[in-house]
Amino acid sequence: MRAQSSATTPVTIAVDTQPGTASASATASGTLLAALGVVAFSLTFPATAWGLEGFGPWSLVAVRSALAALIAGACLLALRVPVPARRHWAGLAVVAAGVVVGFPLLTTLALRTSTTSHAAVVVGLLPLTTALCSALRMGTRPSRTFWTAALVGAAAVLAFTVQQSGGALTSADLYLFGALLVCAAGYTEGGRLARAMPGWQVIGWALVLCLPFSVPAAAVALSYEPVQLSAHSMLGLLWVAAGSQFLGLVVWYRGMAMIGIPKASQLQLAQPLLTLVWSVLLLSEHLTVAAPLTAAAVLVCIAVTQRARG
Repeated sequence: MRAQSSATTPVTIAVDTQPGTASASATASGTLLAALGVVAFSLTFPATAWGLEGFGPWSLVAVRSALAALIAGACLLALRVPVPARRHWAGLAVVAAGVVVGFPLLTTLALRTSTTSHAAVVVGLLPLTTALCSALRMGTRPSRTFWTAALVGAAAVLAFTVQQSGGALTSADLYLFGALLVCAAGYTEGGRLARAMPGWQVIGWALVLCLPFSVPAAAVALSYEPVQLSAHSMLGLLWVAAGSQFLGLVVWYRGMAMIGIPKASQLQLAQPLLTLVWSVLLLSEHLTVAAPLTAAAVLVCIAVTQRARG
């Protein structure tokens, strides 16, 4: 799953990427917003699995992008939001490539052969990859404790992946790891842009930027892939388009701008556990013992990273 555009004149909002210096209320609000984004994202994989019951993978990705872009475009038009400054378009393109196209496509391809519970635990590596991208792109310097906890969480996820795959990575795992890289880049760039413009505009403009490509892609994909509409497939499509692709990113980017990218990214360590719950409740998947244990292990890392000074 984030696009933001500059309002009238490019204004730099003084948001410290080190949450330790922010006020207690701002930190609490930012944490709540980022957490709401995580809840929205935790439903993405189950919703995608539902969507795949009626749509092909390429159709699902293209249609969800087009629908989300129409929603975002309507909001931008209704509020008469000015077009972003030219200097922001390169960043918006990175957000679009990573969050609007790359992550949805690669995870959808992975879910053709992978269970949502397995994919959810693998995507638990996203906080670490996002923190790494943030450090490289924005020069952030999290503490040693922060990195230790993040690496422990990542090691737990890697061990789970290898164990579940019988000692060798599958094609689905490769799709998921690729999705982690492109999504981390999109998160980082979106968080940077969110400091200069409202977060919802960041994802909104990134979605609109993809509209000239998503509409033709949807038309072509639908002509080649059979469609079997059902309540599940329609609900899945609507959620990944409106919930995961737009609303979830709106609150997520705003939260990142308020508490900093590294700490916000660590909240996503809770996402695998939430998705495991949804996979059982919505998809009736049977979990292995390793899945909840791994999810619980990374949850411990959240407490450590949230207490560590950025």
